Parts: sequence; C-alpha cells; structure tokens
Amino acid sequence: MTVRIAMWSGPRNISTAMMRSFSARSDCAVSDEPFYGGFLKDSGEPHPLAAETIADMDCDWHSIVQAQSGIAPRGKTIWYQKHMPHHMIGPVSIADFSNHRHAFLIRAPERVVASYRNKNELRSAEMLGFAKLREYFQFECDRTGMSPPVLDSDDILRDPQGTLSSLCGALGIAWDPAMLSWEKGPHAEDGVWGAHWYDKVNASTGFGAAPGNLPDLDGDYAKVAEACRADYEALKAHAL
Repeated sequence: MTVRIAMWSGPRNISTAMMRSFSARSDCAVSDEPFYGGFLKDSGEPHPLAAETIADMDCDWHSIVQAQSGIAPRGKTIWYQKHMPHHMIGPVSIADFSNHRHAFLIRAPERVVASYRNKNELRSAEMLGFAKLREYFQFECDRTGMSPPVLDSDDILRDPQGTLSSLCGALGIAWDPAMLSWEKGPHAEDGVWGAHWYDKVNASTGFGAAPGNLPDLDGDYAKVAEACRADYEALKAHAL
C-alpha cells in the first residue's frame, strides 16, 4: 500500500527543506509542486522561469490528480507531495485527494513576506496563500471530523527531531532519523524553477538555525503581512 502525504503550504515556508527531509528516507518518493505548471499556464503569472516550467510539466489538472493518486515512483511505500493551495485555480482541489493523508505547513507572515520580496514581486496577500491554506485545512477538518497535523516552520527549526517525529506519528508512519540531513546541492526531483528559488536549500545539508526575532516591515509589505495574520493565527492554534 502506498501512503500518500499531501503537504500543503505557501511559498518561502521551508517547504523545500521539508521535501528534502522526506526524500532522505529510503522508503519515500517526493514530488515538487506538481500543479505549478498548470497554475502558471492558466494564471499568466509572470514568475521567474514560468515558460520553462510550463514547457517541462504536465499542465492538465485532471491528469496530474490521477498521477499523484497512483503508485509511488520507484516502488516506494511513502509518497511525499509538496503542494500549494494557491496554485489550485483549475477544476480540481483538495477534495480530489481523498486517498491522501494531509498536513499543513505554516510560517509567520512577516518571515514569508521578507523572504518572498527578495525573489519575486509581491503585489498582494493572495500571492502567499494563507487564506487558501486555511480554507483547505477547514475542508479537511469537516471531511474527517478531525484536525489534520499543522506544523509551524519556527517549531521545526527550533526542534527538528521533536517536531518531525510528532508529524510522523500524526501521519501514521515511523519516525526516521535520516530525515534530519540530506545531500547538498540540487536534487533530481526539484522543479526547473529551483534554479531561481532554491539557492539556500541547495547550499544546506540539514535544517537551519532556530529563528530570531520577526523581521521589521514597513509600507505595503507590512500591510500584506497584516492581511495574512488572522489566517496564520487560526492555523497556528492547531500546530503540533
């Protein structure tokens, strides 16, 4: 039986480090944002490497769902899938993943804004996906009658082993210490956009240091972070 894990998060949220962590398990395959190409094609968002991403990926929404619901690559028993709710602008949604175990990764909006603005133009709070993340969390609560696991990236960085072992327990899989480190550099499973977005994680071999104070923001950046605050706090209340 394949255990399919859908990890939903926003951008600049240590989501790639989490993908690296699961890929370090010998029993786990990983997928990197399989709906990103479809999102870029249908939205026309001018993201870095957008044309290259669209050309490299399956951009048919139903085809992607079918593929992500199949047998894990290379015969692995666990399949970790990195997803972003704000990419889900096509005719499919979390409702089409009833055969997955869902989890949610969050990060303080001030940290997300400070990181995102260094990589891409930030025009609105919707680009960070907090509201959609909360919507998907509530959908899963309503569907199962239980709260799915939520992880705050600050907690992971403060205590990787404790937080990740709790996640594994919540997902019904065994904890594996191999999740604490990985090979440096780009990985074969990375999307082509990694050349722009993944410089820090490519330079790493494990999770970074515990976070410091929240960054100071001003002007429109502060307004974007504040617009995300209520959704973040609602999810944070359920964090492991």
